[in-house]
Amino acid sequence: MSPGEEEKSLPLPERWPRASKFALSAFAAAVAELVTFPLDLTKTRLQVQGEAAVHHGGATTGQAAPYRGMVRTAAGIVQEEGLRKLWQGATPAVYRHIVYSGVRMVAYEHLRDSVLGRAEDASFPFWKAVIGGMSAGAIGQFFASPTDLVKVQMQMEGKRKLEGKPLRFRGVHHAFMKILSEGGIRGLWAGWVPNVQRAALVNMGDLTTYDSVKHFLLLNTPLVDNSVTHSVASCCSGLVAAVLGTPADVVKTRIMNQPRDKQGRGLLYKSSMDCLIQTVQGEGFMSLYKGFIPTWMRMAPWSLVFWLTYEQIRRICGVSSF
Repeated sequence: MSPGEEEKSLPLPERWPRASKFALSAFAAAVAELVTFPLDLTKTRLQVQGEAAVHHGGATTGQAAPYRGMVRTAAGIVQEEGLRKLWQGATPAVYRHIVYSGVRMVAYEHLRDSVLGRAEDASFPFWKAVIGGMSAGAIGQFFASPTDLVKVQMQMEGKRKLEGKPLRFRGVHHAFMKILSEGGIRGLWAGWVPNVQRAALVNMGDLTTYDSVKHFLLLNTPLVDNSVTHSVASCCSGLVAAVLGTPADVVKTRIMNQPRDKQGRGLLYKSSMDCLIQTVQGEGFMSLYKGFIPTWMRMAPWSLVFWLTYEQIRRICGVSSF
């Protein structure tokens, strides 16, 4: 058999390992995103509630915030906008995770196995895991930032309708084209700096914690590489990711949702640092953790669904365990 014929006879995961891992992680992320998306919508609405810069600008002076707390926010969306609106913005969110999760997972494994290198006993030093997780998250989020921008803005359309404001978009494609026409290519990457910062912190919590906890359990406890180990590691990763990522997520959401001038410049915040300072000064430090409970309640099941799905489909497809 010639080398070319031998290569064609190999399973797809062995012929195209990175493409296969990208596809598997994208599929697992899409499943996790659809299951937990209502919590993401609730979190986004909470993060812009009581926004100090908006009140300072006089846009909503005298108006009371329509929702208070996670449960009342979610209930208000269902009562005033309809049950299906809990999935408003789900399409760009799935697009985002196909790009984001696919890139970050492939990047992390490449950094771990080929660049930073594991130890002889297959363990991965914690400091290397931190560098790998933050780098992979930043790379993945940079490529996915336009889809995240569309997702955040579409999630706020129902709120705009209740406030009597005209809707900005007719759908995902229209949102992309409108943002592109108003702000150019740079407009699609509005808010990318806090977005990448958040992703680096979240993945330091998610990828780093999952990988470290999983291999710690395998090397130091009687647990084996199965769903129990994957569940424990994913629960830990979801909590750490929520604690590290929520402040940057609040800043990212507000920058992405702010009104813009004809040049695509934000009217409320000059930069992510300006947004951070205005938020803390106007609302207090704990405002950086607005939406923490739904963020954590989403990240915990998201991590659980994602990692269990990802590990199982890797096994089914003949790809080695993460």
